[in-house]
Amino acid sequence: MQKAIAEFIGTFTLVLFGCGAAVIAGPSIAGAGTVGVLGIAFSFGLAIVAMAYAIGPISGCHVNPAVSLGALIAGRMNVGDFITYVIAQVAGAIVGALVLFLIMKGKASGWDGGMGTNGWGPGYLGEYNVTSAFIFEVVATFIFLVVILGVTHKLVPHHFAGLAIGLTLIMIHIVGINVTGVSVNPARSLGPALFAGGAALSQLWLFIVAPFIGAALAGFVYRAGILYHGER
Repeated sequence: MQKAIAEFIGTFTLVLFGCGAAVIAGPSIAGAGTVGVLGIAFSFGLAIVAMAYAIGPISGCHVNPAVSLGALIAGRMNVGDFITYVIAQVAGAIVGALVLFLIMKGKASGWDGGMGTNGWGPGYLGEYNVTSAFIFEVVATFIFLVVILGVTHKLVPHHFAGLAIGLTLIMIHIVGINVTGVSVNPARSLGPALFAGGAALSQLWLFIVAPFIGAALAGFVYRAGILYHGER
């Protein structure tokens, strides 16, 4: 139960403050200062750093079904824990998005209903096509999992693991925000999409399938001992 609660809190925090940076401090809110791509990227990354040190000792701070899938395939968790983690992560993401939605409902003007959702195509940020979006999400999630599985390996000192993971997420966001808004996390995409509806829901499949593929590939790399041999 402690692990599930930790994953719920971690994913809640990631969605509320990561997507919150895009919605509340982003350029679409009239009359507010904008933090830009860097500010949004740092908000997602710093949320991960904070949660890594807060709940990492309890659950490992996956806060992402793709991370849990990679850990499962790499042999670092069992199926029962995987299912528990995913349920907690999805619930945390939905509640985090709900809190953000309720906050934004209290804004007098300037909010267009955006929830920091992921997407692609005409009218969405850089207007990249579905192929570009799919490739980015697979590759970015693969790299993200390679870092996570690497810095948490038993042969590697863990003192700065949370920082390394958070900085990697910042790097991914700096490059990818204009491509897809950056998911690399099916729960992070699902929560806001449920409240935004429309294109966010119709395009949600990509932000489930692509991160899972990238995470699975990274998990297989570690399971096969391609990067590390010995204890996982």
